[in-house]
Amino acid sequence: QVQLVESGGGLVQPGGSLRLSCAASRSILSFTFLAWYRQAPGKQRQLVASITSGGSTNYADSVKGRFTISRDNALNTVYLQMNSLKPEDTAVYLCKAYVSGLGESWGQGTQVTVSS
Repeated sequence: QVQLVESGGGLVQPGGSLRLSCAASRSILSFTFLAWYRQAPGKQRQLVASITSGGSTNYADSVKGRFTISRDNALNTVYLQMNSLKPEDTAVYLCKAYVSGLGESWGQGTQVTVSS
């Protein structure tokens, strides 16, 4: 198993920015992919962004051009830079990792609230 710990959430005004971090308990070099999901109250969990071991990225249409996923292999951390935040981005953001042979692991999540 892999332990994932998210941080960086908080309260921000519309138009503001936040950077989320997800620290893994082991080297992420062998991770097949890492991803950020979000879940708002009463809604299904939604894939926000993902990044493969080769660095390929994928984004939900609703965040394209505003969010950027990146990884720092030396720090075993994946980031989600969120700019131009909107109230509809309010949700718990969760980190997910998939490792061949170990399966998937989830973090506990970090709350992001966009409100004036």
